[in-house]
Amino acid sequence: MTGNRQLLSDTLAAARSEGRSALIAYLPAGFPTVDGGIDAIKAVFEGGADVVEVGLPHSDPVLDGPVIQTADDIALRGGVKIADVMRTVREAHQATGKPVLVMTYWNPIDRYGVERFTAELAEAGGAGCILPDLPVQESALWREHAEKHDLATVFVVAPSSKDARLAEITAAGSGFVYAASLMGVTGTRASVGAQAQDLVGRTRATRADLPVCVGLGVSNRAQAAEVAGFADGVIVGSAFVQRMLDTADDAEARLKAVRELAADLAEGVRGRA
Repeated sequence: MTGNRQLLSDTLAAARSEGRSALIAYLPAGFPTVDGGIDAIKAVFEGGADVVEVGLPHSDPVLDGPVIQTADDIALRGGVKIADVMRTVREAHQATGKPVLVMTYWNPIDRYGVERFTAELAEAGGAGCILPDLPVQESALWREHAEKHDLATVFVVAPSSKDARLAEITAAGSGFVYAASLMGVTGTRASVGAQAQDLVGRTRATRADLPVCVGLGVSNRAQAAEVAGFADGVIVGSAFVQRMLDTADDAEARLKAVRELAADLAEGVRGRA
């Protein structure tokens, strides 16, 4: 069975044809439980997200700030496994027909086996993987198997990335490029910053056909509208996770909170600040 890379590309293209950015949400698998995480993803899609990234909880998440680290810790203490991540992808995609990616560090894939991981992700209906700590020059094995199973390979670029490095990354990537809006870890911030717009422009200059989506720091409608003015997609993670942490004791309130945030951000990516 092949993955859903084309569905991801079509979804981003459809948003562009509507004159807007895509809304991409991030939620970790297994948080607060596996079932609870699946329900949250469905709620986020109901609210207006176009794409969801499912985080594979990791004990050493170098890109993730304290909010996502807290959620990952809850998921890991709950015993989440890669099989639960695949189940999350499968059920979220089957319920919505929308593209679902996995965001993971390289070590869990390396230990699990690249062929096994890509085959299972494709079988689950996954659209691809975001790999924040996999150097592009060491990615040949991953890309070989991702291509075989029709999965997108999304690399992360940062404001510190030189133009030659950006060209190397965009040449190897597929689906979209994840542009980190600033140096540092994930988390909500008062301002996304001008660095993001410059990074998007420099990245696009290396490969015009590959969408550039911006994450790290976006948490509200106004910020989403700002980023939507120059990016193909707006990625929001910590804000969703924080809403879930704030409503930890009430499942109904938790789903309502993430659904409402998705709806608010969906207005933002349509330029309605």
